[in-house]
Amino acid sequence: CQSCRIQRCNAEYVSSLSPATGHQEDTASDVDYCTALRAYSLCTKRTARGCRGDLVFHSAVFRIKELFVQHNCSSEGPTASVKAPSTSRPTAVDTCDFESRALASGPAGARKKKYAHCGLFGDPHLRTFKDEFQTCRVEGAWPLIHNRYLSVQVTNVPVVEGSSATATNKITVIFKAYRDCTEQKVYQATTEDVPSAFQDGTRSGGHADSLRITDGSGHSGVRQVTINARYLGASIIVRRVGHYLTFAIRVPEEMVEESGGLQLCLHGCPRSELINAHILGRGQWKVESDGQVHPGRTDLLERATSRCRETLQVEDVYFQSCVFDVLTTGDVQFSMAAFAALQDLKALPPSTLEQSAVRTPHDYNGARQSAPSILVIVLLLSLILL
Repeated sequence: CQSCRIQRCNAEYVSSLSPATGHQEDTASDVDYCTALRAYSLCTKRTARGCRGDLVFHSAVFRIKELFVQHNCSSEGPTASVKAPSTSRPTAVDTCDFESRALASGPAGARKKKYAHCGLFGDPHLRTFKDEFQTCRVEGAWPLIHNRYLSVQVTNVPVVEGSSATATNKITVIFKAYRDCTEQKVYQATTEDVPSAFQDGTRSGGHADSLRITDGSGHSGVRQVTINARYLGASIIVRRVGHYLTFAIRVPEEMVEESGGLQLCLHGCPRSELINAHILGRGQWKVESDGQVHPGRTDLLERATSRCRETLQVEDVYFQSCVFDVLTTGDVQFSMAAFAALQDLKALPPSTLEQSAVRTPHDYNGARQSAPSILVIVLLLSLILL
């Protein structure tokens, strides 16, 4: 049954009338007083069912009626505070909510909060926290992130027998215990199972669900899971596209720790693991070896280009990655990996997208101009340099 919460109503009413600055002369105006009184009355109505026979409750209801008459307040009107921001009472800080902590540091502090994005998808293509875009081999288990807040490890397997191109079939995310906000939680996804829960069977954890999993399906039956860590200000999206997985994360830049340890999201792939790398904003691919065009790939290239253009619309680095994926696997459905990664970038954008149009995926003019000739040569070279 519903419990009586009249004491909470009383406390909220008294708090709403407390001076914002602590000075006694800062008394509430008649308008603010009537607003607070209406909110008080509404609170008592909501808890009335659980307060039958409670003397404190009935006393409060009687007193509210007297105060309405005494201050000439109407029962109709707003019940939320209408004070100007400069005189409003500061809200309590939720120490297990990153945004709340940022706002508590003041407007200037909140504006300074910047975010970084890392994504891994396809064969696999990596977008680092530093906005570098690479295509790597990295077969086996590799750490994407490893710091005092969380660890992310991916396992990649060859996509085609005899090819050095790989794709992700397992993702493990470890959220480490953080103050009083959350205990350690582990999430693991494979191509066979993208669960909607942590390994302990729970979908949330920590203070006021400061760590929570939500799920849903994307385009063409793509399986998607989103993990929000409010206490870190971090969001993660894990998708299953066809037979493989994609990963994306958005974190505050202050959480991206510079360290000597191997973290693909921070430092990128080791040079020995690069198939080819294209750096955002330069509009070109960098090839580290020479080769010659492989015969018999023209039809597949045309089909890959057509499918990726249909899926992605704009010929940027995600389009180039899409063509690469279709060429290496021979599966046109794999074009959805690049599309999913681009959707994740839009859902979890880094601050650089807001500050610099050059780094926006839709603005790689150099890549767009040089794509037809360079893309044909480079992608086919990558296929024979295995």
